[in-house]
Amino acid sequence: MQQVFKYIFFLLPVFITAQNLKLSDKAEVSVITVGQGKNLYDSFGHSAIRILDRENRLDRVYNYGTYDFNTPNFYSKFAQGKLLYDLSSYPFYYFLRNYQQENRTITEQVLDLSTSEKQHFYNFLENNAKPENKKYLYDFFYDNCATKIRDVTTNVLGKENIDFKDELLQEHKTFRDLIHQKLDEQPWGKFGIDLALGSVIDKEATTKEYTFLPEYIQKSFANAVRAKVAVPLVKDTKIVFKKREEQSKLSIFKPFLVFGFLAILGLLITIKDFKTKKRTKIIDFIILFTTGIIGVLVFFLWFATNHTATKDNFNILWAFLPNFFVAFTVFKFKKWHRYYFILLIFLILVLLILSVFKIQVFHLAIFPILLTILIRYIFNIWYISDKKS
Repeated sequence: MQQVFKYIFFLLPVFITAQNLKLSDKAEVSVITVGQGKNLYDSFGHSAIRILDRENRLDRVYNYGTYDFNTPNFYSKFAQGKLLYDLSSYPFYYFLRNYQQENRTITEQVLDLSTSEKQHFYNFLENNAKPENKKYLYDFFYDNCATKIRDVTTNVLGKENIDFKDELLQEHKTFRDLIHQKLDEQPWGKFGIDLALGSVIDKEATTKEYTFLPEYIQKSFANAVRAKVAVPLVKDTKIVFKKREEQSKLSIFKPFLVFGFLAILGLLITIKDFKTKKRTKIIDFIILFTTGIIGVLVFFLWFATNHTATKDNFNILWAFLPNFFVAFTVFKFKKWHRYYFILLIFLILVLLILSVFKIQVFHLAIFPILLTILIRYIFNIWYISDKKS
């Protein structure tokens, strides 16, 4: 959905003087939906608008999913949620060729518009694609390449003149549910997203909010009618390119299995330590250092970025930021360590309560992690108490 065409600013010729072009009666305005790709950032699909007018030799795509790698401080702005995305306009051929090479299905919905409405669409998009107008602050859920399609259509045709029949899309899903249904082939991507995104995405989405996903933009337009005459907005739907079937690759190295194995390993080491009344110090360092590093990331995404979806992330209760600093002190226990481990156990219990009441849905793979660190924290409390006695 966020496909980047690095070369569009340099390689694509301009065939037409846009401002002065008058579309013919046979011009077409279409909503383009691109299916899922192989990479995590391709998993959600992509949306764009196509304007085709053979009489004027015009065939252009308007793509709200591009950005400029030459933006100053690109990576810091991307991480902070401050990166501006662009509306890019270029020949449809390049758009089509790119997604054919990626083997992604392309569906076209041709809108039933009058000649004046087509012209209004074209003028609006050409004006929006000007350098002074094309940038916007991207938001994954509320302002992306898919949501822009519906916004533009409403702007051009008038909110009062179109009914998207949102009630037909109602499936009672949360934002997290909607994300998960696109990540079946990205288990580690799903784990990373569940780790990074907070409880704010566990609220039920409205049907209009479903349209942050291109699939639901396509469904939304398929249901849409002219509000006053109940005529379908889409007059024709066609497959421009059909994905070739490929054999999916299965991997046993999925998060739950990997962390489950590590949990068993941690449990065996802790049992050995308990029997010998000795402590494998490096295990405690690794646990605290790793959870602390993750805690730094969660804290940054929550408090130091503009990303709306990373707020209120209670993974911070087990990925506790101070662990990063405490890790360097556990090679020789102090009296205060006992109270610190009690605090960590309390935080994990709070997280489990939040999980039971579904205040935040946590990835299944964190529970082997929680079991491992919980047992280790309990062992360390016993070990410190035993040494004191």
